[in-house]
Amino acid sequence: MRLLSSKASCNTHGQDSSYFLGWEEYEKNPYDEAMNPKGIIQMGLAENQLSFDILESWLAKNQDVAGFKRDGKSIFRELALFQDYHGLPSFKKAMVDFMAEIRGNKVTFDPNHIVLTAGSTSANETLMFCLAEQGDAFLLPTPYYPGFDRDLKWRTGVEIVPIQCTSSNNFQITESALLQAHEDAKKRNLRVKGVLVTNPSNPLGSTMSRNELNLLIDFIKVNKDMHLISDEIYSGTVFSSPGFISVMEILKERNYLQDSSDAAQVWNRVHVVYSLSKDLGLPGFRVGAIYSDNDQVVAAATKMSSFGLVSSQTQYLLSAMLGDKKFTKNYLSENQKRLKRRQRMLISGLQKTGISCLKSNAGLFCWVDMRHLLSSNTFEAEMELWKKIVYQVKLNISPGSSCHCTEPGWFRVCFANMSEDTLNLAMKRLTTFVANITGTNESKKNSGTSRRTMSLPNWVFRLSSRDHREQEER
Repeated sequence: MRLLSSKASCNTHGQDSSYFLGWEEYEKNPYDEAMNPKGIIQMGLAENQLSFDILESWLAKNQDVAGFKRDGKSIFRELALFQDYHGLPSFKKAMVDFMAEIRGNKVTFDPNHIVLTAGSTSANETLMFCLAEQGDAFLLPTPYYPGFDRDLKWRTGVEIVPIQCTSSNNFQITESALLQAHEDAKKRNLRVKGVLVTNPSNPLGSTMSRNELNLLIDFIKVNKDMHLISDEIYSGTVFSSPGFISVMEILKERNYLQDSSDAAQVWNRVHVVYSLSKDLGLPGFRVGAIYSDNDQVVAAATKMSSFGLVSSQTQYLLSAMLGDKKFTKNYLSENQKRLKRRQRMLISGLQKTGISCLKSNAGLFCWVDMRHLLSSNTFEAEMELWKKIVYQVKLNISPGSSCHCTEPGWFRVCFANMSEDTLNLAMKRLTTFVANITGTNESKKNSGTSRRTMSLPNWVFRLSSRDHREQEER
């Protein structure tokens, strides 16, 4: 007799992806400068730790807020008791104003059309529940965030059909690739309910072009039963040109007025996901949001948000912080400068080893090209290289296959979740490894000797065959 439900016991969570398994290896042997200097350095976690001092400085200057006081009097009881799942009006107003500020106030957002969720994971899943039935599909451009296999599919039963993008045009979405993905879904007898993109992209670290956004809007305009979800959780991390363009800005440029007949055709089927996890560096606070001009989606998502609410204490604290316009202006500017400097450090370190990156202007990571280090142009060779980097170099990075990249040899490498000293150490380790592997490969070519198999846990070999089989099936 089965003790657990089929949902609980199924293998569709995605936890056995190399993306998550690399984390597991890191957790077994985490690097620490003093306690474990030979441990694994975590470069697979897109976390922004570069501007905590700015946040802590604000908290030190606003101790009443941090202590849950208003005008010197405690409001702990008020915050601790039951709150409506619609959220605190003051926080929703502060949130939409912050979103507008990030977008240069080129667009504005109505606080009545925002739904608060426990992070963007909850926001994306909630939209799947609202917009699609089990067995329906969404189109996603590759490479995409590995967690989407869990967030979008696991509990909802929604399928992901990849829009195959390539390095030939820096992984931008093309009309032919979009239409091919739609055809692929039809061949699988899947009803496509829309397209989901991350802008800026995770894992590419680049913003979407105006042409790409217009292409997607044209696509859903023609396909009137489809939606467009723009996950914009990295919008405040854009640190160099070209600047960030929100899908809402494109709609405004195209003169789609909400009170016109086009509203039902376009505005009501475009939805934005946002979070404070990346821009403000607060993933532990679990603050996410859905923004939609579709009243039905807002109503349904609000009901579903009761399964993943943001605490009243968190909302109170952040409403004060985001309401401080002097703070937000300084934070966004300084954080972007720090991200730009740190990205340049990573790129410079990689270049010294002969490794290049896709040109990027946003995010907390780089999309790194290690194709020249592969023993062959296969995903098997990519996994073999990844194993060596995890176990020999002691760096946890994310292989492109975990992001469903169509080309072997690309890796996502994070740079904002560690100190400069740790990043320099990581580059030193990688430099030594590349020098050794380059020399070893050259001598093997000359001697004709075969590679020696590493002694690795069994899950690594199971993972290799599984990931490569999935790539072939796509």
